[in-house]
Amino acid sequence: MFIRDAIILAGGMGTRLSGVVGDVPKSMAPVNGIPFLEYQLTYLSDWGIKNAILSVGYKREVIMNHFGKHYKDLNLIYAVEDKPLGTGGAIKNSMQYVTARNVLVFNGDTYFKVSFDKLLMVYQIKKSKMMIVLKEVEDVSRYGSVNIDYNGKVLGFEEKGRSEGKGFVNGGVYYINKAYFDSFDLPEKFSFEKDFLEKYYKTEEFHGMVCNQYFLDIGVPEDYKKAQDDFKEFEH
Repeated sequence: MFIRDAIILAGGMGTRLSGVVGDVPKSMAPVNGIPFLEYQLTYLSDWGIKNAILSVGYKREVIMNHFGKHYKDLNLIYAVEDKPLGTGGAIKNSMQYVTARNVLVFNGDTYFKVSFDKLLMVYQIKKSKMMIVLKEVEDVSRYGSVNIDYNGKVLGFEEKGRSEGKGFVNGGVYYINKAYFDSFDLPEKFSFEKDFLEKYYKTEEFHGMVCNQYFLDIGVPEDYKKAQDDFKEFEH
């Protein structure tokens, strides 16, 4: 078993980075002269993923003109948002292009070196239909935290700033059963985090998998600056 399809949410404006990177989609913020999205696509290609569905909205022509229809061994498919749909609406809109049973979902501003072999193994063991990849951090106050039990079942979410100290945060990477997700009556525009995960975890079995690999969210200027040094060792 392997992962064939991945969705990357690349429609964000990057408001907090605008003073640093200029007027480009957040996923195209340059890291050592290379668009951030390129590092993500390289990682997916290296793992043998075949199809990358890019959810694009703001300044989408910048992304589409740069990458075209192929990148390395990836087929690139564009799920266009004519208006902002939120993270959930973007996933829902992208699902129409997913041909596999399950799909990997990545936030377009997060680089997380997830072991997809481990993800598939845990997914099968748990018989889960919705997996969230978690990262343990020293201080959860910036991100908000995810609480899980000994078996990885999601027990709850705490908002950003509500708690501090060591804990697990949502790494912005999900593995979702397409038919399961499509079975929900979801609006056109919604937040995947607030209106799906935090709404349904009490009645559904969502599982978290902790991954201790490299993780960076470039959504704030200090971490975007950190990426310039960190990414020097990454292939692209």
